[in-house]
Formats: sequence, C-alpha cells, structure tokens
Amino acid sequence: MSHTQLHTEFNSSLKTRDSAIFDSIQREHRRQEQGLELIASENYVSRAVLEAQGSVLTNKYAEGYPSKRYYGGCEFVDQVEALAIERVCKLFGAQAANVQAHSGSQANMAAYLALMAPGEKLMGMSLSHGGHLTHGSPANFSGKMFQVASYGLHPETHRLDYDSIRDQVKKEKPKVLVAGASAYPRIIDFEVMGQIAREENIHFVVDMAHIAGLVAAGLHPSPIAHATFTTSTTHKTLRGPRGGLILCTQDRLKLINSQIFPGIQGGPLMHVIAAKAVAFGEALTPAFVEYQKNILKNCKALAEELMNQGFKLVTDGTDNHLVLVDLASTGDGSITGKEAEAWLDQAGITVNKNTVPNEKRSPFITSGIRIGVPAVTTRGMGPSEMKQIAKWIYQGIQTRGDTQKLGQIHSAVQELCGKFPLYL
Repeated sequence: MSHTQLHTEFNSSLKTRDSAIFDSIQREHRRQEQGLELIASENYVSRAVLEAQGSVLTNKYAEGYPSKRYYGGCEFVDQVEALAIERVCKLFGAQAANVQAHSGSQANMAAYLALMAPGEKLMGMSLSHGGHLTHGSPANFSGKMFQVASYGLHPETHRLDYDSIRDQVKKEKPKVLVAGASAYPRIIDFEVMGQIAREENIHFVVDMAHIAGLVAAGLHPSPIAHATFTTSTTHKTLRGPRGGLILCTQDRLKLINSQIFPGIQGGPLMHVIAAKAVAFGEALTPAFVEYQKNILKNCKALAEELMNQGFKLVTDGTDNHLVLVDLASTGDGSITGKEAEAWLDQAGITVNKNTVPNEKRSPFITSGIRIGVPAVTTRGMGPSEMKQIAKWIYQGIQTRGDTQKLGQIHSAVQELCGKFPLYL
C-alpha cells in the first residue's frame, strides 16, 4: 500500500469510526471555504503541510535532540528535525535554531528563563497598546513569574517612541527588554531597540511572530543581528503549522535547548516539526516572496478603503499585514469591538475585537477590531477584493445587527469565496 493510499484510508476511516468529529471537521472546512478569514494571526497551510502534520510521525516519541535522543528508533525523525533547523536558519540568516517549541508562548518562556531568574524584571510592550500576553500581562506566566515594566505608544501618534523607551529602560533597569507586537501596524526598529539594550547592558528578546513572513522575505527589518534570542510562531504570515521556534547564535543554542527540553517541554511533536520543515521549504521559494509583497499591497488597499468608508485607523495606516480600527474614534463611537466582531461574523467575515491605545473599555468588550490579510492573500485575492471587503465591513457594522442585511452580505461573501477556492 502506497503512502498516498494509506493517507486516504486514514481520512476515510474517520467518518466511519468517529462521525461526530468528522462532521465537525467538515463544518469547519466549509466555514473556512465560504468565509473571509481576516484574523491577523491566522492563515491557511498548503496541502503538503497538512499531509506532513497528519502523518505517522505523530506516533514517534523523541525526547532530546537530533543524534542525542533518549529513545531508540529516531533515525528518520532526526532527519526531519535536522532539515527543519537547516531550512529555518537559511530562511532567516541565523546561526542556530530550536524548532521544538510547541507554541510562540513557550518559545518566549524558554527565552526568558534562559536569561533571567523568576522575580527579575521584564519590560515589554503593553498589551492594551498592541503587545502580547507573554510580554508581561499579569494574567500570563510572564506577569506571574517576573516583575514587569511596560512601555506603550506615543499618546498622539500611537507609534513606538524610542526615546521614551530608552528613558524607561534607564529608569526601570529590566533584565530583559522585549520587542514585538500582536496589534501594531507599523515597522518596528529592532536596531534602535537593540542599541538601547546594549547601552544598558541588558538582554534583548524579539518576538517576531506576526511579521516573520515579512522578515523572511526581506520586507521588514530583521531582528536576528540585534537580539539575544528571536522567537516566532510558525503560522501567521509564515504560513506554516501552529507552533513556535527560537533563533540564536551557535554559542547560545545549548542554553536555549535545555530550556525547551527538559526545561518546559517533554517529547517534541515530530509530526508538527515535519510540517514546519515543509513550510520553511516553501518559504525559501521566490513565490513566497511574491506572496509577502502581495500581503503588503493588499493591506494598504484595505486600509485606504476602510478610511474612505469613514473608519479611524490607529496610526492612520499600516506598514505590515494588519490594520487596527479604532471604533471609539469612528462615527459616534458607540459601537464596541465585541459588537462589530459578532455582527461581521454573521456576515461571514471573521475579525477579532481588540483594544486600542488609551482603551476605555474592558478587554472583553474593547473599542477596536484587528483586521489582517494573510489568509485572504493566500487564497489569491488582490487589492480590488480588499476594497470590496472594506465596504462589506462598513456595511456590516452599519447594520447594527440586522440579521436580514447581514445575511445579504453573507451571500455576497460566499459568492466571492467561491471564486477563490481554498482546498476544494
């Protein structure tokens, strides 16, 4: 029996053996095919990535690292992990890499634990200003294990103010300075932030999860030369499976490896590492660079049309793959992010509610929505589709929950999606 036949048999057996799970997967497949995925942290992997992640490698336990495992029978998974490491180092111009992190959050935890002890001080971007939970939120391990000082955006421009960050670092004296964001639409100057860290003789960690694909394509400044450790997810703009990675110099590899295993993880997910390797290989192609260029074109077109429709965008535009809509500064300011997310969902348009700078509402309500284009760009949509999507977003929010009008938009959305099939 060939591998393809085996894979097909496994797929067909799910329907017979567990119809409830099979049906849920089919419904999710239809949702993805028939809706516009505009969550900035989501994307669609290739069939090759799906096949690798659904492979028999899920059966193999492989604690340790290539050629240094605690189990026998690892010769083939060693090849897979070695390829993943080789490819990601080539992709980002890094000396060394750990590809075992199960997520970006665990990659960040490993980096922090490698550089400071619990109770020492971490400084990252405030969550309400566009940072990430793992950059010091009190609800997260980062805020529970370490002292935290946060920097935010300039109160008027809503951009990173590097002079202010320098002053805060001098005052707070953190052990680790973190750069990176989950909802910041502008280029981050890693060179300047690295210089701030060096001036104060502290470590610099960059979480490039959102912009990794743009960095790989040379369309955003790279943090590799400036950071002690660079972490990332492997999905989002990188368009791989959900997971994490850490990049560093060769002399720091042993330190970071020991933090992942045996520090915070056990056996690696070898099927996911195989899928990562496939995605890194795809990202090394010229087609991937064109894809990233299209992301930038699409996001600028979307931002322009959203502003034409009357939306206020944080920083009045974008340099990357996402925009942040400030609903509190749009119209009469009464519509919340939670409402906008729910209404657009009924129209087949998936976004997420998000805090905005100087947020007045709860993080469960919010005054903004975050919109990203990686997934719709993967489908082949271009600037003309982005303009239409922006109009639908405006129309959907203006309905204020009118189910009939939202249903009409949903029908139009499904028609557009039918022209850009995903896995059909």
